[in-house]
Amino acid sequence: MPSICRECEHHSKDSDFDRCPKCRSRRTITHPELFDLSIAHVDCDSFYASVEKRDFPELRDKPVIVGGGKRGVVSTCCYIARMSGVRSAMPGFQAKRLCPDAVFVRPRMAEYVKASKQIKEEFEHLTPSVEPLSIDEAFLDLSGTEKLHHASPAQSLVRLARTIEEKVGVTISIGLSHNKFLAKIASDLDKPRGMAIIGQEETTRFLADKPVTIIYGIGKKFGERMHKDGITHIGQLQEMDLKELSGRYGEIGARLYYLARGEDRRRVKRSRGVKSVSNETTFFKDINDFDELSKVLLRLSEEVSARLKKKNIAGDTVTLKLKTAGFATRTRRRQLVSPTQLAHAIYETTQNMLEKEVGMTSFRLLGVGVSGLTESPKADPVDLIDPNIARKAAAERAMDKVRDRFGKKAVLRGKLLPATNEEKAIIKDSSERKQS
Repeated sequence: MPSICRECEHHSKDSDFDRCPKCRSRRTITHPELFDLSIAHVDCDSFYASVEKRDFPELRDKPVIVGGGKRGVVSTCCYIARMSGVRSAMPGFQAKRLCPDAVFVRPRMAEYVKASKQIKEEFEHLTPSVEPLSIDEAFLDLSGTEKLHHASPAQSLVRLARTIEEKVGVTISIGLSHNKFLAKIASDLDKPRGMAIIGQEETTRFLADKPVTIIYGIGKKFGERMHKDGITHIGQLQEMDLKELSGRYGEIGARLYYLARGEDRRRVKRSRGVKSVSNETTFFKDINDFDELSKVLLRLSEEVSARLKKKNIAGDTVTLKLKTAGFATRTRRRQLVSPTQLAHAIYETTQNMLEKEVGMTSFRLLGVGVSGLTESPKADPVDLIDPNIARKAAAERAMDKVRDRFGKKAVLRGKLLPATNEEKAIIKDSSERKQS
């Protein structure tokens, strides 16, 4: 049976081994379809935390949590911290309670982006068919690369893992299969620093006893619905026909029918592109005052607008994200008549949505996003019905030119200007009157 050593790349097409006969390593992998599969999913192991441990060796043997703190949430954590139950998106105070010895570090996105670019370069040395999913994972299609690299896809991937570890200083886990759906599942089977394979012959057998929630796209609510219907494992889906699943769950049911049988016709796309531009902030203290929230909303709208303008793109869907003091997330969206990249348009749209949310509840997080992206020439057409819109757009463009020349603080909107001593006294007097 075909085997390969992940330490020294020694391989054999017709003899399996548990220990490498060349370097004596036990990091070997054996599978009957090892050299026949070409679709891979590559996922970095706790990427942000790995970069931190690479740059600060004193953290290497400690539980590291990126993000968190008193008010924030965990961006990612190392595997030592995960042993204590810490997970991504967990509130910082909860992570601290679970892992009191953890070292909390502030995210350094510039370093993570730099490492991500290095990793992507290594991907592209192997194949032009690279589909990034996020900053730390991607699909690779290595079909037809054997002649170029004088190696099977499996051999090339083993070499890739070693190269990234040596050059970038982080580790990856690899899933290898005959389609994207199964490659994604395989990459989670042997983490960290692992490599797992799901072959064609074993597909339905392998999937049968797996929970339905392993299927990408089945969220918590839909998973609960299926559980109420008595469907908990993929094997149950394999026993249902297409008509039954489609009748019960519509288009999603048809998708479940094929995925339950390991069928996925999606090709690895070369580039996914940017889907949305967003920014959010977590408050030090919960806020329920509309004016305070509105001021933060304006700042976030300007930051999102600046990024859209820098990328020469615009979007026709504006999103407001709120997280309550009780950690409940509220997401509100509004589609515009035409794409925009202007701060005032983003701000006014989100402000209208915010007005309907503020009341008895305090908020700990506020976010703004723009999606439905397109090229900037299609953005913000002159509105002949309302000339006021055109004036606002012209004023904002003029502000942008001043900021480009003298810095982004050269021009501030009145709402974002710090209060003068006289204004602070008026606010204080007004507050004291309310209290009395």
